[in-house]
Amino acid sequence: MDVPLPHLDRPFDYLVPEALDAEAQPGVRVKVRFAGQLVDGWLLERAESSAHPKLAYLEKVVSSVPVLSPEVARLARAVADRYAGSLADVLRLAVPPRHARAEKAVTADADAPADPDAPADADARPGGRAEVDPRGWRDYPAGPALLRALTDGRPARAVWSALPGEDWADRYADAVAATVAGGRGAVVVVADARDLDRLDAALTAVLGAGRHVRLTAADGPARRYRAFLAARRGDVAVVIGTRAAMFAPVERLGLVAIWDDGDDLHAEPRAPYPHARDVLLTRAQLGDAAALVGGYARSAEAQLLVETSWAREVVADRAVVRARTPAMAPTGDDPQLARDPGAASARLPSLAWTSARDALRADLPVLVQVPRRGYVPSVACADCRTPARCPHCAGPLALPSAQGTPACRWCGRVAAAYACPECGGRRLRASVTGARRTAEELGRAFPGVPVRTSGREEVLATVPGGAGLVIATPGAEPVADGGYGAVLLLDSWALLTRADLRAGEEALRRWMAAAALARPGTASGRVVVVADGALAPVQALLRWDSAWFAARELAERRELGFPPAVRMASVTGVAEAVSDLLDGARLPDGAEVLGPVPADEGRERMLVRVPRSRAAALAEALHAAAGQRSARKAADPVRLQVDPLVLF
Repeated sequence: MDVPLPHLDRPFDYLVPEALDAEAQPGVRVKVRFAGQLVDGWLLERAESSAHPKLAYLEKVVSSVPVLSPEVARLARAVADRYAGSLADVLRLAVPPRHARAEKAVTADADAPADPDAPADADARPGGRAEVDPRGWRDYPAGPALLRALTDGRPARAVWSALPGEDWADRYADAVAATVAGGRGAVVVVADARDLDRLDAALTAVLGAGRHVRLTAADGPARRYRAFLAARRGDVAVVIGTRAAMFAPVERLGLVAIWDDGDDLHAEPRAPYPHARDVLLTRAQLGDAAALVGGYARSAEAQLLVETSWAREVVADRAVVRARTPAMAPTGDDPQLARDPGAASARLPSLAWTSARDALRADLPVLVQVPRRGYVPSVACADCRTPARCPHCAGPLALPSAQGTPACRWCGRVAAAYACPECGGRRLRASVTGARRTAEELGRAFPGVPVRTSGREEVLATVPGGAGLVIATPGAEPVADGGYGAVLLLDSWALLTRADLRAGEEALRRWMAAAALARPGTASGRVVVVADGALAPVQALLRWDSAWFAARELAERRELGFPPAVRMASVTGVAEAVSDLLDGARLPDGAEVLGPVPADEGRERMLVRVPRSRAAALAEALHAAAGQRSARKAADPVRLQVDPLVLF
């Protein structure tokens, strides 16, 4: 039943009236009477008898379309158990809301008689044979073998480190085509709409139109539901999408794949907070399917797959890496600015200024990555450097424009009469410069050059290949025709000094994603990172060796006892509720309880750490304790998250 109470997370038996016997098939949506109310539910199984003597009747079959497949139902149960959640919460993520009009249209199309004059085309059917050209994978010694395994239907598991300038969408299209050629289906998950559009175009070019569907909430409820039903009915063998596609009902699943698994958009923000990578790997394990985890940078979780031999790494030889990598150079933490007044006004180190100037003179575009959006998203007292805070809510003050008045980023109040509480000073200076301010400065430094910005307000997908400046926040970098002549990675300290376990890993991931857009080869493109070259993430970028950095990160986390080397769960709520849940939980042997640490809005967080071998026992104990609290109607809610992205 679709009831968000942990103690009701189990199947319930109902009688099927004779009038609903034909429609009440496993996988359909139903309505049942429970505790005096009519609630939604899923019909999981039909049985001849029940152990319960008194049963109520099924009230209604909402739709006769069996939208929940047995494979997805089994997967949803496994995901709920892994994340200490309820099956109803996972099914809410797995099956999109019903759209009656779209469902009626799809059913009518399926029931329409076939056109006898339509040409027969075996390749138009899911699973039709297709030629797969392995040339794109030959830069990776294990690449052609991966395609052969997919064509043969073998459950190959791979962690792929993409080369600079690699068209990852084309390589994923090759892998999907090989899977389809073997008569099996595929599910591919990407982080955002721009990546989805690239993959959509690549698959259409390789497979042809109508051979796959895309699942994303951005397409709207009707289009999304039609795509879902097409996959559920077996009309297509390939589903691509954002994290909503991780539960896509594909028949004879042969491949699950995820691109850039370190992107935090892959983490579901709704209970039980599953990560797309882990859901897909669970599908591969349950369904004996192949798995492909790819990216320019490698996450610690992907490195764990390699080190435990669950997956094999697919990487290029070092000679190929050196040939494909653009020229890269660090500038140091506190570089001397160029003597040129234009460089000083644009706050560019000499090397970055020269690289940008040379690329523009060669009629090539320049990409500038700035970690923060806005104009001046953070200001401080000009006299004593104390961060400027809102006098009402203590939120950070920011400048919206050059002539703007400082305003709070939390409550929105204007602080026109701000005075520093430390020294009484009234002058403000920028402590963090945003993308719009950077664009303004570079526009003055390079007069006559087109300046484009790509960020939260407007994300550009592509830019022309001529001379121009593109200022983008991480993740919003557009693809330039032919690649960028120079890529400048500014304000690196803003990424590296975040109070986050994954700060170094995330900085490297964002840098490599931007650097991969440069023209390949040391004679064509140039990447300048404004950071100390001795730092480990910078070293990994300069050598294009994220595997080395991921192995280093994983080793440190093993030593310190942090995920993914261990399994960790966070319990967040008011202090009394957190203590109540943990006191009632039968935690497995060896569990460590850490904290409390302050959370938001007067709540606190406790962390529970166990070895990976005890992960299932920890999730079961926390779910049972949550069920005890819901059964006795405890007032204060508690948020449970297993392996959250943010720990502190």
